[in-house]
Amino acid sequence: MNPLPRKLFATALLAAATTLAACGGGAAAQEDRAGISVVTSSYPLEFVAAAVAGGRAQVANLTPPGADTHGLELSPQQVGSLGEADLVVHLSGLQPAVDAALDQQAPAHVVDAAPLADLRGDPHFWLDPRRMADLGHDVAAGLTEVDPAGAAEYDAAAGRLEDSLTALDTEFTQALEPCRGATLVTSHEAFGYLAARYGLQQVGIAGIDPHVEPTPARVRDVVDAVRGRGVRTVFFEATTSPAVAETFADDLGAGTSVLHPVERVGTGQDYPGLLHENLEALRTGLTCG
Repeated sequence: MNPLPRKLFATALLAAATTLAACGGGAAAQEDRAGISVVTSSYPLEFVAAAVAGGRAQVANLTPPGADTHGLELSPQQVGSLGEADLVVHLSGLQPAVDAALDQQAPAHVVDAAPLADLRGDPHFWLDPRRMADLGHDVAAGLTEVDPAGAAEYDAAAGRLEDSLTALDTEFTQALEPCRGATLVTSHEAFGYLAARYGLQQVGIAGIDPHVEPTPARVRDVVDAVRGRGVRTVFFEATTSPAVAETFADDLGAGTSVLHPVERVGTGQDYPGLLHENLEALRTGLTCG
């Protein structure tokens, strides 16, 4: 069975957005929608919130395009926007500045994605499309508390988002089925949810923190651990230096490739597009049976 085409997923998302934008109608409805504000703390959360809210709310992201999600610092205006928002969607424990602001001035309605992530380790739950679908339903419930009149629209939008993300998950599952059990060597351990979902064995050269350089001893230990596993690609993040991965790859006699943690999104990039780039990199870079 061939993987579902990328165009199908993009078309489904576009249809969902178009349908939501068209719902309602009338001057009064437009005024009501303009008054609902949703503030998110990172791009993956913004992606889900915008898909579910459609035209009924304004969705803003505290993290500027290309900025470091983990090290986010808030301006006084951003702190104020959190307290004044109708709904905040965040991941507690990931961004201390956001946690502190919410402790000081929490809005009435908050969706915390923490139950979808194990913050003792890798927080990047959004690399598992099915967890993102779960977040969509949580956001729909939060928006319904704020705007009960939009309940049916939010529920329907979350359902369409789930369908689209399930299609993406199916595409990954089919494409990576021959790779189950393969060793996924990454510059740091940001891809644990992806590895767990699709049966890969992640080995990180560094730990969770991408800003901590591995010691030479650590690099040697990881090279020894993966030697003989048929590793032919070492993956590094698009937003970090490839130096460590290249050095490791040279020691192993392997090549390098890029994986996106989908935190920093540039112009023309989006969640489904970056995940499809990841899938292509995995298909071509892993040693699959």
